[in-house]
Amino acid sequence: MTYANLLIELKDNVAWIRINRPDKLNALNRATLQDLHSAFHSLSLDAKVRVIVLTGCGPKAFVAGADIAEMSGLSAIEARDFSKLGQNLMLSIEQCGKPVIAMINGFALGGGLELAMACAIRIAASTAKLGQPEVNLGLIPGFGGSQRLIRLSGKAVALDLCLSGQPIDAARALSVNLVTRVHSPDVLEEETEKLAMYIASLAPLALRGVLDCIRYGAEASLDVGLDYESQTFGLMFATEDMREGTEAFLQRRPAAFAGK
Repeated sequence: MTYANLLIELKDNVAWIRINRPDKLNALNRATLQDLHSAFHSLSLDAKVRVIVLTGCGPKAFVAGADIAEMSGLSAIEARDFSKLGQNLMLSIEQCGKPVIAMINGFALGGGLELAMACAIRIAASTAKLGQPEVNLGLIPGFGGSQRLIRLSGKAVALDLCLSGQPIDAARALSVNLVTRVHSPDVLEEETEKLAMYIASLAPLALRGVLDCIRYGAEASLDVGLDYESQTFGLMFATEDMREGTEAFLQRRPAAFAGK
């Protein structure tokens, strides 16, 4: 796959997507959003890919936000459509059926934080800065930031970040569950790759079941979520991977999951 604004690399069963606009701090313009949507669609259909890592090129930014130069000239209708384009990308990431890890190597602001929040796991460099600064431009988050922040970090944190527009550091982001792991910049990629490779060694259908249960359960009542979990748990018993996993455990050997 070749894209104007992305670099794609496949390492064993892990696909790396690097947003490649370092001169713009990897800002999200329409073309980059479309490239990302196409890349995630293609990788979601590739059986060789079990985990996807998303990050930004250059030493400064994961994604510093939406492309303000492009966005400033939009009409109200065009801005609404731009928002929907971004929101549809975030939904496609959440629903791609494979674990997506955001490796936050620098600024994750505005659309960049919204992009990271759509990923299943967020790993940040200790030097990273995260925030929703849209109010400083007379705007509000448009790619789902106000909604995913509530679900990840709670109403109080969502109000603080969106009303103040002030970024927080990685340590604070960890304390409010906005990221799940923090590493020093010199080992960030190594530790991210280590986690991605480990997850990629697990049963793909079980991973998808976990993603589905947690995504569905987060929006459902407890009893409905529990029922969905039971149904998905039962489906796992129809997979070859479940047999392989249990037999490997009983035989005290590593499991070799085939995704079937």
